[in-house]
Amino acid sequence: MEELYQELKELIIDCLMLDDVKSSDISTDEPLFGSLLGLDSIDALELGLAVKRKYGVQLLPDYALMCRSFSSVHNIAAFIVAERTWRGHE
Repeated sequence: MEELYQELKELIIDCLMLDDVKSSDISTDEPLFGSLLGLDSIDALELGLAVKRKYGVQLLPDYALMCRSFSSVHNIAAFIVAERTWRGHE
């Protein structure tokens, strides 16, 4: 799971063009939105699409569930693992 956390941190930095941020600056459990990173709803959309493309997961229409699933690196990783397992990719 640590490898997935690292991949996600790098994906966040790359897709959101956070040039001043290193992967070590992003805590696995830290909230991504309303935190030091200052991510907003546009960033959430871009990140969601990047995760969908890279990991082949389907984004859920349930807004509240997606907010929880994308609230931290840990939660995104858990979402990816659960979604891929459910869909038979793992």
